[in-house]
Amino acid sequence: MSFSLNEVEATAKKATRGAGYPWGIAEDAGKATRWLCARGQDGCALLAEVLHRFDGAPMAAITPDLRGGAWAAPGGTLCPLMTGTALADHALVARPADLRMGPMAVPRMLLPFAALVATQYDAPVTLTWLGGAAVTEGSSLDLTEEGQIATAPWLRLARGGVAATPRAALSRATPDPAAWDSLNAFAHRTYAPATEESRRKGAGAGTPDRD
Repeated sequence: MSFSLNEVEATAKKATRGAGYPWGIAEDAGKATRWLCARGQDGCALLAEVLHRFDGAPMAAITPDLRGGAWAAPGGTLCPLMTGTALADHALVARPADLRMGPMAVPRMLLPFAALVATQYDAPVTLTWLGGAAVTEGSSLDLTEEGQIATAPWLRLARGGVAATPRAALSRATPDPAAWDSLNAFAHRTYAPATEESRRKGAGAGTPDRD
């Protein structure tokens, strides 16, 4: 089955919230998943992998420590969602020409955030990791990968590179069915258990968690 990019973004956002991430990070995850799907990548499968990997992990343990040189996670492995949000904020302030980080789970999930940095710089950026490289100027994606890896021991984001000619973004996504089901399972966590009163009013299995 295929889904509109609006459906993808909304489901990804709710799934990320259901996995325990703050709403701000969930919004970024929804936009990142949409960006990937619009460029022919299965962003839903990548996000599902991230959420399963860090399900129940303390946010502080998977967020990069920005002090010093290379970014690293106190818990040992960086989350690309937490890193991507920090990257976008850091790029606006510090505008680093070369930034190293790692280890990081699901490195391709960082690509939309690299694209955001390129937009902020108004110039292409190149993201490289063990077995992969990508150039983007914000809208395009020129990706080379020798096989997907679960965890990259290192990544490097640098200014420059020759970006591919932007192509029209896809308007629909066809995610892996198991990944889509997984996102919906995470999203279901945002619904509070139904009470007897809500059942009488026909609320069904649960009501949205509005915290």
